[in-house]
Amino acid sequence: MTIQLVVGLGNPGPEYTNTRHNAGVWFVEELASRYNISLRPEKKYFGYYGKGDIGGNVVHLLVPTTFMNRSGQAVAPLANFYKIPVEDILVAHDELDMEPGICKIKKGGGHGGHNGLRDTIARLANNKDFYRLRIGIGHPGHRDKVTGHVLGKAPASEQTLIDQCIDEASRCFEIWQKNDVKAAQNRLHSFKAQA
Repeated sequence: MTIQLVVGLGNPGPEYTNTRHNAGVWFVEELASRYNISLRPEKKYFGYYGKGDIGGNVVHLLVPTTFMNRSGQAVAPLANFYKIPVEDILVAHDELDMEPGICKIKKGGGHGGHNGLRDTIARLANNKDFYRLRIGIGHPGHRDKVTGHVLGKAPASEQTLIDQCIDEASRCFEIWQKNDVKAAQNRLHSFKAQA
């Protein structure tokens, strides 16, 4: 069971590049730089796309250039074109319910109010069986503050924790590709970023 497609959810445009909602994009960019995979604009997949070898397997990388609530518009055409089964897709996204510095791999489940996941599920014919890399960004404490929180920049201390987590997740992704998801989860889920 290896992953054939990794998608990093976020919003396009320079004003969003460093916002918490783009944590999924940072993960895909980290994989791309670590494995020398260039991400190029690809109109038919509505995003930046590249492919390369990670852990001895060909992996497609995608950063949608649609807005978050239209993420599935990018994911579905690519998965269909390469005939990638839903369970061989990993979607990296920001996660409010986990503190910065924590990342977890999970398979399936609902969208938990995340618009990027909601649209991806809808456009994959309501199949929820893809993997998710949940990148903790913390919760602002009240739901009225969520939009400002996800569309805001993390303070440097939190950003450091998120960056460490993404670095560790990319190492664990290679372990996943070479061994299995359990080995990756065991390592990633015991990781604790240091301030």
